Amino acid sequence: MARGLDHIVHAVRDLDAAADFYRRAGFKVGARNRHPWGTHNHVVQFPNFFIEVLTVGEPEKLVGEGLPQIFGAANRDAIARGDGFSMLILESTDIEVDVADFEASGIGASSALPFSREAVLPDGSTTTVGFSLAFARDALSPHTGFAACQQHNPAAFWKPDYQQHANGASGVLGAVLVADNPTDHHIFLSAYTGVRDLHASSIGVTAATPRGDVEIMEAVSFRDQFGTAPKLDGEGASLKGLRLAVPDIDALERVLRAGGVASHRQTGRLVVPPETAFGATLIFETPAGI
Repeated sequence: MARGLDHIVHAVRDLDAAADFYRRAGFKVGARNRHPWGTHNHVVQFPNFFIEVLTVGEPEKLVGEGLPQIFGAANRDAIARGDGFSMLILESTDIEVDVADFEASGIGASSALPFSREAVLPDGSTTTVGFSLAFARDALSPHTGFAACQQHNPAAFWKPDYQQHANGASGVLGAVLVADNPTDHHIFLSAYTGVRDLHASSIGVTAATPRGDVEIMEAVSFRDQFGTAPKLDGEGASLKGLRLAVPDIDALERVLRAGGVASHRQTGRLVVPPETAFGATLIFETPAGI
């Protein structure tokens, strides 16, 4: 079964500065959260998708197997290479099924790994949210993380109050990876997303999931599409761009300008480049029909 986008991890050295950037860019940013293994995050929510802005706040807790290593240490290493998107997470409705699916496809990298943490609600009270993660591995892309995530208390996590952004951003359209040879990752992309029929073009390959596209394209195509040249993170496919829907590009541009956030227009989109967005490229588009 095809898996839609659930969240993307934006790993940064300075979490406070990155959270301030997202606020100045017109996003509503959640409270600082802490994981048991020492990573800290802020969440930027949309309907059924979120950006996880993350750092390693307590490195002494990165001990043991499981999530401290495959999530915590992996993001520590990603930050050491430079700020930017480090992991792409798809939605799971049954984590054990996804573990079995990944294993059968030859891309499995973990069993189901559950955890819980405290979350702050819009009224300031707290609750507990729980998740289970199953990791996948693209053997050609050792520096990019891939996983599926099942939520165990979704009503406590998803809050409409946290999904109203001053810049008008209303949801995810896709995640963009860059690779020297996108077709080398065709088999992995299909197995990971569960999308059997990928779209191949001169730009690259795309999996159209139930919630957003996952695209892999060459660096020159990324530059032509989004007006910024991506820096590749070693071998394989690197996670470089996030496409978000907005109803009004002009209104968004005014919000960014008021927040001192640099942007440029490219092929009908408004793009915040990596030198501004802590190593990430944020791509805003007005979908057809809006």
